[in-house]
Amino acid sequence: MKYLTTLILASGLVAGNAMAAEDDIEQSSNIMASAEIGAITTSGNTAGTSVTGRFEVLQDLPLWSNEYTGNGYFKEDRTRVNGEQTSQRSAQRYQVGAKAGYKLLEENATLFVLANHSEDKFGAYTRTSSLGVGHGFRWYQSSNKTLDMEVGPGYFSATRATGEKENGMVVRGRAAFRWKLSDSAAFAQMMTVERASWNTHATSETSLSTRINGSMQMKAAFSAINDSSVPADKTGTDTQTSVTLVYSF
Repeated sequence: MKYLTTLILASGLVAGNAMAAEDDIEQSSNIMASAEIGAITTSGNTAGTSVTGRFEVLQDLPLWSNEYTGNGYFKEDRTRVNGEQTSQRSAQRYQVGAKAGYKLLEENATLFVLANHSEDKFGAYTRTSSLGVGHGFRWYQSSNKTLDMEVGPGYFSATRATGEKENGMVVRGRAAFRWKLSDSAAFAQMMTVERASWNTHATSETSLSTRINGSMQMKAAFSAINDSSVPADKTGTDTQTSVTLVYSF
């Protein structure tokens, strides 16, 4: 509990410093936002609906760079038994997160604090929350490629599908590789790993985006969520393949 208290105090300190910095420097912020959605509906012998969506807001201030993200996925299957149609939810999960990064003198380097929360009704872990602090930096940069890294400690709290609760300190690492293939196409690989004594939680997304016009993109992605320690009746890895429309504004 003392570790969680320390991280909460650190989060409050960073947030307070961010507000003070905004008061001291009267300059408008640069905000970029994007939203994406994809859906599949089937009918006939096999009927069902699945929807996936995501949003991202990036705020660039003179001393701070902030991120706000969220994503969700649900799937509902419909079957007909004795002439009556029944519906059953087979997937339901969402995740929200926020990160505040204080800019260092080195370009693309920050000290950050972050918070994430996710719920997955049918997953090995039905609820997870985490707080973290760390250092973000650009490991590699060329004319069309970048590799950004993050590393730092955190606190992780989770509820298993069996109802058991787990919490404690973790070591968190993240890598984000972006490759601009052309003026209208881009490849991205994101991976986050949170390592604790009882479990290693990892998320990954591989995507290819193609620009349709100035504000619209088509995105094909493969994402995976893996836990090294799961109940006997659950698999350790959940995967999702999607094609979505992304609108930037």
